[in-house]
Amino acid sequence: MQNSLWLQNVAPTSLNSLSSSLNCDVCIVGGGLTGIYTAYLLATKGVDVVLLEANSSIASGTTGHSTGKLTPQHGAVFDLLLNTFNEEEVRTYYEANVNAIENALREAAAETFRQADSYLYATTDQGAETIKKELAAYHKVGIQGIETTETELPFEVKTALKMENTYQIHPVNFAQHFAELALKAGAKLYVNTRVTKLAVDEHRLLTENDFEVNFKSVVLATHYPIEAIKGLHIAKLSIDRSYLMATKTSALLIGQYLSTDSSSRTVRTAFIDNQPYFIFGGSSHTAGAVQNTQVYYEMLEKELVSEYGLPKPEYLWSAQDPNTADYIPYIGRISDSEPRIYIATGYRKWGLSNSLVAGEIISTELTSGKHPAQHLYSPSRNLFGKTFMRMLKAIGFTVSNLAEGYLIRAEAPKCTHLGCKTQWNEADETWDCPCHGSRFDKYGNVIEGPAVYPLILE
Repeated sequence: MQNSLWLQNVAPTSLNSLSSSLNCDVCIVGGGLTGIYTAYLLATKGVDVVLLEANSSIASGTTGHSTGKLTPQHGAVFDLLLNTFNEEEVRTYYEANVNAIENALREAAAETFRQADSYLYATTDQGAETIKKELAAYHKVGIQGIETTETELPFEVKTALKMENTYQIHPVNFAQHFAELALKAGAKLYVNTRVTKLAVDEHRLLTENDFEVNFKSVVLATHYPIEAIKGLHIAKLSIDRSYLMATKTSALLIGQYLSTDSSSRTVRTAFIDNQPYFIFGGSSHTAGAVQNTQVYYEMLEKELVSEYGLPKPEYLWSAQDPNTADYIPYIGRISDSEPRIYIATGYRKWGLSNSLVAGEIISTELTSGKHPAQHLYSPSRNLFGKTFMRMLKAIGFTVSNLAEGYLIRAEAPKCTHLGCKTQWNEADETWDCPCHGSRFDKYGNVIEGPAVYPLILE
């Protein structure tokens, strides 16, 4: 059963559920860091903003199941980006994340973040070659990076790439702080309020309790957009699931680490309730495609004990991450023909800094400004070839799983999104949809969308 370190002993922000229909300038669907930070920025600009969160507390979904790394070092991504974008565009991506982090930290509560240099490291020749290419990309783009073999890890590395002046956060406390600031600025935040229908042409949405919110613009900050037909974003995103664990340790690390080897691992520490914790994770697969996910936890636990000499983990959790074809998220107005709809998704496991970028881009666009990175992140950017291939792969996987599900999982409940057969996840005790990543608890309640209705369990 999932048990995220970040959600332990955290007093939730006191919020009510929506109890009547209302009108607003901007309605934000989703109470993770993206939605909260966007609401905060809009409220400080005098916008009448309403945020709706389906769960009983904010920041308890994707945000509360992240690594808590707040860094522009998004894996070995800059070499990959240079295959699609020019140097100026890649520099824009880097600077957008650096600036968004710096801007947010000026308003963040000091106890919710700490400085920690970020490292990519390799223990194999293949991983070392990846770092070599990434360092060359740093030089081309103008990113400061230090090649080294000195790390705090308990084993030798072939090479490592260090990025200084990066950060790590307690993601739930960090988000809750900005929720409090948003409330003080006049934003209205509601929990236990699940959106079930979006009527774009009528400028309104409906909740499961039949309340109506009338808006001028809507922001879908739901990790995976509930309304994605207009730009076919439902077919342009693939979803990966990865695993994390935490155990008590005796001291904090100075840095935070991510391997570039084929079996990637992430490492950081955190100080919670006067206790240092060691956070370790890795292993990924397409969401909903694996039934016996316990083996991933067992493999990581074995490494945690044998390689790091630490006790068995007290906390186990997993995370889902949508990916785009070109490695840059979709953030902003969904298309020129739909000026009322804004989305933020496809963070590729780097949702904390990109959530802050999203808040800046969307709040700027909604107040008639221009953000230097809005064209780069635009959901309607013209990269048809790669996107179309990803779409074909996603649709192909969806169609095959629709058919296969009925053949080999006849007793499994159908996902309430598009009817795929779900798969029971033994380790997390969830029903997972292999088509678009919806997740349901063992009672059939929605944990993650795009589904909005519970399973029918017979």
